[in-house]
Amino acid sequence: MECFTYRRNELFAEDVPVAELARQYDTPLYVYSRSGMQAQYRALASAMAEVGPHIHFAVKSNSSAAVISLFAEEGAGADVVSAGEIFRAMRAGIDPAKIVFAGVGKTEFEIDYALEQGIHFFTVESEPELERLSKRAAAVSGVARVAIRVNPDVDPKTHKYTSTGKKESKFGVDLERALKAYELAARLPHLEIVGIHMHIGSPLMSVAPYEQALEKVLPVCDVLKKRYPTFRILDIGGGLGIKYTEEETPFDVKEFARRLTPMLKQSGLEIGMEPGRFLVGNAGILLTRVQYIKDNPFKKFVVVDGAMNDLIRPALYEAYHGVLPARKTEATILGDVVGPVCESGDFLARDRELPAVKQGDLLAIQSAGAYAFAMSSSYNSRPRAAEVMVHGERSQLIRARETWQDIVRGECIPNW
Repeated sequence: MECFTYRRNELFAEDVPVAELARQYDTPLYVYSRSGMQAQYRALASAMAEVGPHIHFAVKSNSSAAVISLFAEEGAGADVVSAGEIFRAMRAGIDPAKIVFAGVGKTEFEIDYALEQGIHFFTVESEPELERLSKRAAAVSGVARVAIRVNPDVDPKTHKYTSTGKKESKFGVDLERALKAYELAARLPHLEIVGIHMHIGSPLMSVAPYEQALEKVLPVCDVLKKRYPTFRILDIGGGLGIKYTEEETPFDVKEFARRLTPMLKQSGLEIGMEPGRFLVGNAGILLTRVQYIKDNPFKKFVVVDGAMNDLIRPALYEAYHGVLPARKTEATILGDVVGPVCESGDFLARDRELPAVKQGDLLAIQSAGAYAFAMSSSYNSRPRAAEVMVHGERSQLIRARETWQDIVRGECIPNW
């Protein structure tokens, strides 16, 4: 569904004018559409219904309690990468038995915490991690359920920082090592082999990399099913992409399901998925207000109160995010949207045809529902922005804007 639309030239978030949200909650401001997130989840679940996947929301994409709670109500579990995300997920209503714990650097404390909560399984990234899991499970007289992450060496054709399935990646073990890693897991006490995991990167707009990865992983699954009676889960990860530019077409989940379902059914395994960006990315915007229009002999700068500490993806990945005016205009200018942070990399849009705005006008930075607030910081001692969720004609503050006191909480000056 379209979460943000123009009505009489005014931009709305569902049924609320974004200008009203800015007046009520100030800027910069993250705005999320509840209905948009809900629609994405239901579209994915419906398309994949034939294999009935366990859908675990990738908490790293948007860790707001209100967002996680929405997916808990839909029946989702959680894909987490830290003990803090386990805490967040359970606090928002996710059953720990629906939590899967990924990540290459799990500490002993994090493993103990996860075992105590009774999470579904650990996605294991290395042989040393198997050994640590065995020791920690023994220490708490428990059992760690494990699914080893295999690296199928498939190039997803995405940014090098978000490509995770190639052989040089830090993630997972290569297919040649996988069987030996499972042999180790079988020998170690207090471990239960429950499945296999793959994740090749994000954001992906094509089904082909998934097909290529499954063609490599499914034969391994056949071997593992024969060797280990408890082996029952194939987790295909996440990475489903979203439309960032006008030229792109939305990811076709029906085509994704049509092409992958036969392969997944043939495996005879329970299927797991870990979408994040696909569920929330285009259901969020970052509202920001123009402070200055600055000209120099070479280009025009639209200086706004949002910055790289609010949305780091353009600076980090050279990512494209659409820019919409709160009040529609046909007039345009050529320039950059930049923030007040003291870095040349502090831009939200570069060398772009932009709406012809003036000082005091509002801009909406699109596709800010994923990896926006979650990756934000208080760099330059700028308080992190507030988050608001819209549902029809209603809006609610779901995270208050930080204060200066919030920023310095926990600091102290040595008394020497």
